[in-house]
Amino acid sequence: MSEEVAGIVLAAGASTRMGRNKLLLPIGGEPLLRRTVRRALGAGLDPVAVVVGHEADRAREALAGLSCRIVPNPDHAQGQQTSVRAGIRAVEAESPAAVVLLADMPFVTCEMVSELVRRHRETGAPLVLSDYGGVQAPPTLYARALFAELAAADGEGCSKRVIARHEREAVRVPWPAASLADLDRPDDYERAAARISAGESECAPTS
Repeated sequence: MSEEVAGIVLAAGASTRMGRNKLLLPIGGEPLLRRTVRRALGAGLDPVAVVVGHEADRAREALAGLSCRIVPNPDHAQGQQTSVRAGIRAVEAESPAAVVLLADMPFVTCEMVSELVRRHRETGAPLVLSDYGGVQAPPTLYARALFAELAAADGEGCSKRVIARHEREAVRVPWPAASLADLDRPDDYERAAARISAGESECAPTS
C-alpha cells in the first residue's frame, strides 16, 4: 500500500441548475474540471480518481494529458453518494487516506488540500474537515479506517452522516468564508469568473 494520500474528485453530475455542463465551462483559462484536478495533483495527491458520469467523454477530453484515473459511475443519476462510493472503491486497495473534492469549487487551492493532508499526518485524525466561517464543506479527508463505512453508506446525505458519527475525532481546518463557492447557477459562474480574472484564486489557512 502506498503512503500517498489519494484524491477523489466528484465530477459526475448533470449540472441541471446551470443549464449546461458547468464542469466544462472555462474559468481561469481552462475548464473548471481541469482546474480542480490540477489542484489535486499539485497538492501531491496520488492517485487522483476522477468520478465521471454525465457527458463522461467530454470530461475525459477536458482532462487529456493529466495524470489522473478516470472512474466511470453509471449510477450517477442516483445521487452524489454513488460517486463517493465509486471513488473510494477505486483507491481503497492502495491508499491510507483520501481527500474528497467537489469539481465545482474553483477557490479550493493546492495549499488548502495540502494542509488537510498535513493535519492528518500530524495528528493521526481519521477525519479532517474544511470549515468556512462555521460552514463545513469539502474538501474532506477520510482515513482508511472510514473507507468501508463511507463506501457502504447509501442515499443522499450519507457522507454527512459518516462525518457526524466521527465528528469528535475530527480535526477542523478553518478557511475564509469567501473560499466557499460552488457553481450551481449562471450567476455563480459569472461571479467566480470575475473574481478569478481579478486574480482572486489563492488563499492560505487562517490559523
